[in-house]
This record gives sequence, C-alpha cells and structure tokens, in this order.
Amino acid sequence: MKKTSFTVLMADDDPEDCMLVADAFKEVLEKSEFLTVEDGKELVDYLHRRGRYRKESSSPCPDLILLDLNMPRKSGREALKEIRGHPPFKTIPIVVLTTSSADEDITLCYARGANTFITKPMGFPELVDMVGALSRYWFEIAQLPSCGKQA
Repeated sequence: MKKTSFTVLMADDDPEDCMLVADAFKEVLEKSEFLTVEDGKELVDYLHRRGRYRKESSSPCPDLILLDLNMPRKSGREALKEIRGHPPFKTIPIVVLTTSSADEDITLCYARGANTFITKPMGFPELVDMVGALSRYWFEIAQLPSCGKQA
C-alpha cells in the first residue's frame, strides 16, 4: 500500500531557504511534515535520535532528506559520508540541494551516496516547480523502503 503522508527533513543553516522550501512543499504536497535542522551535526543527531531528538514522536524517520553542503560544525559533505556509512540510513533518499554547481561537489556527493544533486533555483516559482518534480518522483513514482530499514 502506497503512503499518503511523508516526512521531509531539510538540513540547511539558512532559515530563509528553509522557509521558502517549506512554503514550496506546502503548495505541492498537502500531506507532508516538513522539518528542519541547522547543520550536519544536528542532522546526524536527529537520525541517531540523540540529544533533543531522543523521542521518536518529535523526530520521525524522514522519507526524504534535503541536504545543503555548506553548513557550520559539520558540512553536508561530511554528514552525507557519515549517514551512508550507517546501514539503517543507507536507504533514506538524500537530495543535495545547494548553491554549488561545481563538478567536484557533484561527483563527490554521488560517490558518497547522494540520490540526487540539485542547484537551488533562484526564484520562488522555479523552487515550487523543482519541489513539485521532487515530490512527484519520490512520493508518487518511486517505490520507497520502510523508513530506516536495512537490507
């Protein structure tokens, strides 16, 4: 049976970017929970349910992670490597959503297990289009495993 409600977790240190992406998701995906963390360290803590993320009710397993690359404390590059090194998290789709379009970042992210690499759109209408395409693909077309399950 196909899920009808999804949890999206965005790791980005820019509150305005998080707000814009959250607004875009509200426009295209009615039944979704959009959560944010400020950096890669917080993302890893969230997934491991450490610190303030201990309770499952306040930190549901994400169906999709949106990951910025340039963040303090732990970059998206470092977080991606750590997440993909932990078997229960290998099946969670990770979309790198960043300002970078550098070939070395694209290559590194795919090599470390990113499912998709997207350079952030410049305007809100383009952001809504991108979020709509992501939502259709990941939540309507693709078959997702149960969250946090390992093979």
